[in-house]
Amino acid sequence: MELYEAMNRRRDTRSEFTGSPPAPEVLDRLLRAAHSAPSVGMSQPWVFVTVHAEETRRAFRDHVAQRREEFASLLEGERADTFARIKVEGIMESGLGIVVGHDPTTAGEVVLGKQTVADTSLFSVCLAIQNLWLAATAEGIGVGWVSFYREEFLADLVGFPEHVRPVAWLCVGEVAALPEVPDLERFGWRARGPLERVVHAERHGWS
Repeated sequence: MELYEAMNRRRDTRSEFTGSPPAPEVLDRLLRAAHSAPSVGMSQPWVFVTVHAEETRRAFRDHVAQRREEFASLLEGERADTFARIKVEGIMESGLGIVVGHDPTTAGEVVLGKQTVADTSLFSVCLAIQNLWLAATAEGIGVGWVSFYREEFLADLVGFPEHVRPVAWLCVGEVAALPEVPDLERFGWRARGPLERVVHAERHGWS
């Protein structure tokens, strides 16, 4: 699969998982792709925890379900009806969870490029996630990013030390197919806007 095709085919997967995690050699390639991402000062401030255990995945699923209900309680009318149809996770269906954490201590206290914009370290972790996601798409593997959780709960669940911040739980596994249209568009939650709306020449032309 060509790079641009992978970018356009990438989907946040929920309902399409078959229940089988990626084969070990495929998982190794995905993690190596993530680890090859660029990082500020070559700090490589990421950590990955692979979670196969059903008990752990079930505990996280139950936690996510509670957070979903909290969000749903903020919605009314048509918005509430639309959200009710959207599946927000595939934790049990995917067969594998990959918890990605941000470890700001990997390169010491003074990191080249981080002194003036501290968040570049966190941005680097997001680049690793994108690398993994594109590689998974090229491999025909589904990925779903779960964000309905309390950080302290997830950190404790996978044993992160205090200084490591959880950034994502990724549901990763074989899929029957990747959907043609992203779920949030398909269910009418929100559509992708035009490129022209976000590109400005020389200065931001806000109005």
